[in-house]
Amino acid sequence: MDPSVADQILSGGGGGWGDQVGGGDHVSQPTTAVPPQSVPQPCPDPLSDPLNTLPKVEMVLPVQSAQGAQESELNERSYRGESEQGYQINPYTEGRERFGSRAISGFRNSSSSECSPSTPIPDEDSVVFNKLTYLGCASVNAPRSEVEALCMMTVLRGQCQLPLDVTLSVPGVSEGTVRLLDPQTSTEIASYPIYKIMFCVRGHDGTPETDCFAFTESHYNAEIFRIHVFRCEIQEAVSRILYSFATAFRRSAKKTLLSGLAPPLTPDSDVFTFTVSLEIKEDDGKGTFSAVAKDKDKNSFKLRPGMDKKVFIYVQQTSNKELSIERCFGLLLSPGKNVKNSDMHLLDLESMGKSSDGKSYIITGSWNPNTPQFQAVNEETAKDTFIYMTTAVDLVITEVEEPVRFLLETRVRVCSPNERLFWPFSKRSYTETFYLKLRQMERKRNKDTLYEVLSLESELERERKKTTASPNILQSASQGSMPLLSGSGDVSKECAEKILETWGDLLSKWHLNLSVRPKQLPALVRSGVPEALRGEVWQLLAGCHNNDHQVEEYRTLITKESPQDSAITRDINRTFPAHDYFKDTGGDGQDSLYKICKAYSVYDEEIGYCQGQSFLAAVLLLHMPEEQAFSVLVKIMFDYGLRDLFKQNFEDLHCKFFQLERLMQEYIPDLYNHFLNVGLEAHMYASQWFLTLFTAKFPLYMVFHIIDLLLCEGISVIFNVALALLKTSREDLLATDFEGALKFFRVPVPKRYRSEENAKKLMELACSMKVLQSTLKKLKKYEKEYDSMREQQEQQEAPIERYERENRRLQEANMRLEQENDDLAHELVSSKIALRKDLDNAEEKADALNKELLMTKQKLVDSEDEKRRLEEESAQLKEMCRRELGKSESEIKKNGSIIGDFVLHLKVEGCEKCSILFNKEGRLKAVRKMKEGSEEETDEEKEGLKNQLREMELELAQTKLQLVEAECKIQDLEHTLGLALNEVQAAKKTWFNRTLTSIKTVTGAQGKETT
Repeated sequence: MDPSVADQILSGGGGGWGDQVGGGDHVSQPTTAVPPQSVPQPCPDPLSDPLNTLPKVEMVLPVQSAQGAQESELNERSYRGESEQGYQINPYTEGRERFGSRAISGFRNSSSSECSPSTPIPDEDSVVFNKLTYLGCASVNAPRSEVEALCMMTVLRGQCQLPLDVTLSVPGVSEGTVRLLDPQTSTEIASYPIYKIMFCVRGHDGTPETDCFAFTESHYNAEIFRIHVFRCEIQEAVSRILYSFATAFRRSAKKTLLSGLAPPLTPDSDVFTFTVSLEIKEDDGKGTFSAVAKDKDKNSFKLRPGMDKKVFIYVQQTSNKELSIERCFGLLLSPGKNVKNSDMHLLDLESMGKSSDGKSYIITGSWNPNTPQFQAVNEETAKDTFIYMTTAVDLVITEVEEPVRFLLETRVRVCSPNERLFWPFSKRSYTETFYLKLRQMERKRNKDTLYEVLSLESELERERKKTTASPNILQSASQGSMPLLSGSGDVSKECAEKILETWGDLLSKWHLNLSVRPKQLPALVRSGVPEALRGEVWQLLAGCHNNDHQVEEYRTLITKESPQDSAITRDINRTFPAHDYFKDTGGDGQDSLYKICKAYSVYDEEIGYCQGQSFLAAVLLLHMPEEQAFSVLVKIMFDYGLRDLFKQNFEDLHCKFFQLERLMQEYIPDLYNHFLNVGLEAHMYASQWFLTLFTAKFPLYMVFHIIDLLLCEGISVIFNVALALLKTSREDLLATDFEGALKFFRVPVPKRYRSEENAKKLMELACSMKVLQSTLKKLKKYEKEYDSMREQQEQQEAPIERYERENRRLQEANMRLEQENDDLAHELVSSKIALRKDLDNAEEKADALNKELLMTKQKLVDSEDEKRRLEEESAQLKEMCRRELGKSESEIKKNGSIIGDFVLHLKVEGCEKCSILFNKEGRLKAVRKMKEGSEEETDEEKEGLKNQLREMELELAQTKLQLVEAECKIQDLEHTLGLALNEVQAAKKTWFNRTLTSIKTVTGAQGKETT
């Protein structure tokens, strides 16, 4: 990220630039809040009037002069950034300024200068903002506290009673003054010199204060600090206003005044040398930070994941006139190398200033690596694997017009927290030398002498320039000296209809029996496979027609990590840069190529990824999907013997070189002798021919035809093509010396075959050479010669040299085995830790299950007790119901007998004959006696019978009532019994059954686990 606040402010989000100063944690209540008055009278005392309330604001985007617009555009170009944080320092102030808490700080402001409302605006480069509303001012205790500033902004916005429409003028230079103007008369209401403004802040997004901004200034010789709050209607304009403040604060006013003209600089006096050192410290868990280790040999820092860190930058000028470093403009860090400005991330500054001896300027920043943007340097890396980290520091130098950025690119390795340090590690800082070239300039306004930056380069960049030709030299060089880029040349898919018909018939027959190649296939392949059919034909030639299992395996391989990921990534960017499909970084072509190379490196653990494989994979990718391309690549490496060239210290490759030289001796003896005379050996020019199969340097038309022959004839075709190349270039090579021959192989030879016609002639010559038919026999013969020669060399070799060589080989094997042992030990420790964690989790889970089982057993005991209690209550209810039912039945029987007797008695009384025979008690009367007294007692007897009848009726009614009551009581008891039985049954079916089921489930699961 560029050290600018422009895009941070323009991106929205509350805040501006901030600074943390001691004593800034106390929030004060607004003791004053009075806006400057727009009437032509002295500026009111801000400590005497009440707070103002919020008005409705109308605002337009800033209007600026042409010169101001030009400066603003230049500033925005120079200070554009994409990060969510940034730094902005006003060089007039002291202490640490921080842009990241969404506030602008570091500006010291006096009170509003003496008001002169009738004074017109002086001519100066400034940006004017119309239709703003001034909400008032208040005194603050901590002028650089964002919390207090936002609090005051909220209070003043809510309590403003006398809003004031103003126009704000922000200067474009640090010597200017911020002015509040009357929008009607353009007269000045109040002014605030830039060098006394201390802090700017805007409201946070999502709050009512999102359309407000404020700045603090020191009043009455810094004895009182005030905050002034403004509101604008268009939220986006707030960002532009803060950007204008940032532009004004860029330059320092502490410029050295020169009494006379400075002497002109000599050619060597315009270069200033600086040494910049980087030191990283980590939290050691004891409340202190200790310097991290640095690998002496590989010059890389050794970091540990998840630990808070501090970054220390030491800047020291070592030559030329001493320049004064005023301020650190920002400390930035990002994973990676060659990082864009927009990808840099701001660190929180803790301190800045000169060292105790005054020789160095020290900047300290805190770094929390647990944030997402630093994930790449917070994850453990594989052993012997390194990643790059870029650190930048932006400095404001008094005599230099623009801020100066020093960029440090270092290697880091993130290791396990438990890994121990050994002797190759030190705790030194990383140091880089920078050369700052300046040119003297003079500003007409104040005639201060300043310098502008012409260039800034590090020692490493200078070294690279020494070993690399400059662009001017390359442009002036002839086109013939430029090597041909890989992937050059266009291959047309057009083909004669007759040829396509021939190939169509052949493929139709071939698909009927894929295990047998058609007889006419070799002849057709030597003429070249049509471009439109190459994808299908190559797969059939390689035997990948039935490779579903390998396709699935490929999809699994690309998900695994490759130990050679960095080498693959490095080669991908330089594979076929001339081809549209592969030239875009991160494009589809490079992405697919990366997947194939990564999958093969995981698939073939013995060989892994070797430099040059990416070119062959890219050729295959141009003709088929990546899954099929991977399958064909595996076939070429294994079945065609290409991987043998990379084994056993390239022993087979050296054998190929010997075979090529023997073929040259047989077929091109004069060229062979010439190479012997100049000392040119086959490995000096033919290495890429064998390792990349001519895919790295030659045009694609020729490359595709070579792959046609390779898949059809085998790897011996490489010898045919090599001999054809040497034979066609024989005359040119005979006229060259050692260096000329190497250059000829590198540049003219590949360019000669950019023409499709020349490539065709070359391939026809390669196919027509007799060696094609006798290649295998000759190659086997030469291989035996090579083996015997090697044996003789070994026998003739001195025993000490042989033993030393064998010792080196054993040492290499030992180192490899030690490395494997370390890796296995690391994996073992990691697996043990993982198993320990799993065991702990299992034990915790078992404890939880045991607790749950005990609780369930207790619930079971409680439920059984409840069951017994309910059964006892049920039995008691049944017994009570039986007793009551028995009583009711006996009463019913008794009442029935009484009623029967009563009815019989009534019938007897109703019958005259019977009444004569029976008395009131139902006993038989004496006939004689009845006759005698029948007449006298008739009336009395009747009366008595009536009374008796009434009594019987009353008794009958009472009996019926008792019967009804008994029946009702029986029904109530039956209902109560039913409810009790239902409750018992429901309790048995619901809670008790569920409890038993859960117990059975738990005990069953535990039984399965134990078994």
